[in-house]
Amino acid sequence: MIRRVATPLLALLLLAGWAAAQTPNEDVRDMDPEYYCADRPENEFFRRDLGEATEIERLYKAECGKYYRCVPAPAGKRSIVRSSCQTQLYFDVEKQICERKHKVLNCEQIDKLHAPKPVWPVPDGYQSPCPEGQIECGSGECLPRSRFCDGEPDCGDGSDENICRHGEDPNGADGCDPRSCRWEQGCFCSVDGTRIPGDLNPEQTPQMITITFTGAVNERNFRIFQDIFKDTVKHKGNDCTPKGTFFISHAFTNYSAVQELHRLGHEISVSSITNTQDAEYWTNLDQFQYEAEMDGLRIMCENFANITANEILGVRVPQQRVGGNQQFQMMVDWGFLYDSSISAPRSRVPLWPYTLMHRIPHRCIGTDQNCPSKNFTVWEMVINELDRRDDPLFDEQLTGCHYVDQCANLVTPKQFRSFLDNNLNHHFSKNRAPFGLHFTSGYFETRRDFLKEFRKWVADTAVRGDFYFVTMHQVISWMEAPTEIAAINNFQEWKGKCEVKGLPYCSLPNPCPKKVPRLFPNEEEMYLYTCMDCPNSYPWLGDPTGSGLADF
Repeated sequence: MIRRVATPLLALLLLAGWAAAQTPNEDVRDMDPEYYCADRPENEFFRRDLGEATEIERLYKAECGKYYRCVPAPAGKRSIVRSSCQTQLYFDVEKQICERKHKVLNCEQIDKLHAPKPVWPVPDGYQSPCPEGQIECGSGECLPRSRFCDGEPDCGDGSDENICRHGEDPNGADGCDPRSCRWEQGCFCSVDGTRIPGDLNPEQTPQMITITFTGAVNERNFRIFQDIFKDTVKHKGNDCTPKGTFFISHAFTNYSAVQELHRLGHEISVSSITNTQDAEYWTNLDQFQYEAEMDGLRIMCENFANITANEILGVRVPQQRVGGNQQFQMMVDWGFLYDSSISAPRSRVPLWPYTLMHRIPHRCIGTDQNCPSKNFTVWEMVINELDRRDDPLFDEQLTGCHYVDQCANLVTPKQFRSFLDNNLNHHFSKNRAPFGLHFTSGYFETRRDFLKEFRKWVADTAVRGDFYFVTMHQVISWMEAPTEIAAINNFQEWKGKCEVKGLPYCSLPNPCPKKVPRLFPNEEEMYLYTCMDCPNSYPWLGDPTGSGLADF
């Protein structure tokens, strides 16, 4: 898009603080929608064009907290509205979010950068120069449709590999067809994602609740997990103790604690070795790097927590990102059963998990989220958005949250309890889709009053009769063999570690100190606690066994 140079008058007004004194949208009146909104998606934010950044860099810095969007206007036209970040934040035009000021380095950038794309789908009224069965590349040449999103760039500008996400891929998976999606083929889907397996009535369906923690397991939060999942609390319907799922990351994890969680019947899944905080890293990671991150951690669990690798079946990508077709192809190749990284918007009826043998039945939430487009024989344990309002019947609509950590408005135990009850009731009163409560592993370390309330809520809910705190693998096991509440006491897939007694495998794990200045410059030594033998060096990406032979 060609940019105009700001007029000297506008520059002087802005320097004088004129823009800051205006009403919220008054400064958009001299912004031409035909210039800013041509071919721009409605959900994309941008900055005001103030001219050449090298000349008025100070202006761009002053305006860095403001961002704009094009919205529909009467008579088929478009208009511009303005929003502003909080005082201590700037708007990151690439990430499309407000961030801490020191993290935003693109104040002079007007638009989010886009990779070149082919002419697909063909716009109405556009006469494609390509013959039937071919698609026009962004660089102009025509290629057979089958060569798009095949993993190899064929267009001159590589645009054939830039539309390989959910809803864009010309060779993507078909929508759900219940007539061809059969259980015996390992397939489950519904057109809108709300169908109950086995077509049971809601009253016959147990309300499953999945509590998940993502991140490192250490001595501090391990005691918290023991406090939540007490062996004195049992489900009224089958006398089993509540279970949870732990998506662990490697650094700072105590593998003896992971081994004990597994012994007690909780599910261990993986959330990467490095737990890198850069969301773009996970979005763009290739299949082999995903293998190193996820299957490498599975090898670590086998070596240092004594958990057989084929018992670790779940994946959750850090930063609530999704790795697209590359991630899911890795999962198929390495025998992972399910992913739990994809978030869905809150809807009138919650979504059930589904297999990815058909197109995802909901909008893929997240800025530039790389959701899969192909057909994969894995499950998606979708994360339903949570309602964080105190009173869903009367409070105005608010943006929801997917991890409980994101519900920043919860400040008192009473609010927290209402939040839990309101969201559980939303699932229970509708189609009883599994109700997910997703936390980072350190959530309750700084919220002891919430921990006390949550522990009580788990105990109170378990004895109500129709509610079951189960692992994600147990949810899939039930979906593969839907069993009514009346017979759930005899459902063997939930009885394997129903009530575990006895002592831990070891009470004094080996502290294995290793110097890791290249990996963690601020740590003199990293201690790996394990009941197994200590490795030669600190295990890491490319060296999951700690042999010391890999070059990080």
